[in-house]
Amino acid sequence: MHWKRKDLLGIRELSRDEILLILDTAESFKEVSRRDIKKVPTLRGKTVITLFFEPSTRTRTSFEIAAKRLSADTVNISATTSSVVKGETLRDTALNLQSMQPDVIVIRHSQAGAPHILSKVLKSSVVNAGDGAHEHPTQALLDLFTIREKKGRIENLNVAIIGDIAHSRVARSNIHCLKKFGNEVICCGPPSLIPPYIESLGVKVEYKIENAVRNADVIMALRIQKERGGTSYIPSVKEYASFYGLKKEHVALAKDDVIIMHPGPMNRGVEIMDEVADGPYSVILDQVENGVAVRMAVLYLLLGREE
Repeated sequence: MHWKRKDLLGIRELSRDEILLILDTAESFKEVSRRDIKKVPTLRGKTVITLFFEPSTRTRTSFEIAAKRLSADTVNISATTSSVVKGETLRDTALNLQSMQPDVIVIRHSQAGAPHILSKVLKSSVVNAGDGAHEHPTQALLDLFTIREKKGRIENLNVAIIGDIAHSRVARSNIHCLKKFGNEVICCGPPSLIPPYIESLGVKVEYKIENAVRNADVIMALRIQKERGGTSYIPSVKEYASFYGLKKEHVALAKDDVIIMHPGPMNRGVEIMDEVADGPYSVILDQVENGVAVRMAVLYLLLGREE
């Protein structure tokens, strides 16, 4: 199939075939990052702007490296150095950037729906790098890519997602992604961090971590989203860690070939213990490596669609 979309705004609207196209394209790009000269001329002459209104290490760097490995020019703008500080609206900021003729604007914003609004007014392709507690599509895609790489399949798996589900855009995008391929998804956390509607997305809810991880093929740990007020929903971080921190004994309840995932940044000793984060089942650093390949694939498909 051929890619036809101008933007990548979320997982919910993507078809299975579109997701598979991104994963297959990423697979062909992964070996580029392992060469001595990590560059292909595919997007020479194209310009990618990363516009981040929230802090980011992995996602921002990953998009920038992905663009540079495809030979695109990159420009990074953060909220603290943009005219938003002077009172300019997001729409006006984006339209001013559009006047400089970029090809892709990658945006992260604390407001859910911000990339969708921009996609309607911009001719450039818009990529959602995380909008509020709504979606983070490229994270779900790199997670699925990692699952396929480690498990050899992305269907009929038992996946446990543990942590602050209520405030997590990663959880939402992953649920949409995993359910499209017929996986069993269990969300686990304290009742205050599980949104009431989550079961309508086709997932099961467990409040005991032991029940959630039993026979799991994949365990995803999520941090408490302090910046969205997540810590005010629990009595204390210490209590959360004792009940929901992922420990070695929990991993022992899962399948023998379980993989442990985390989108980062990790709060060690809170949602995940050192022996699990650094243990033999952890694929956390593989996720980071695969993020570059997946974002290369997304940029390539968006900018190569006319051809």
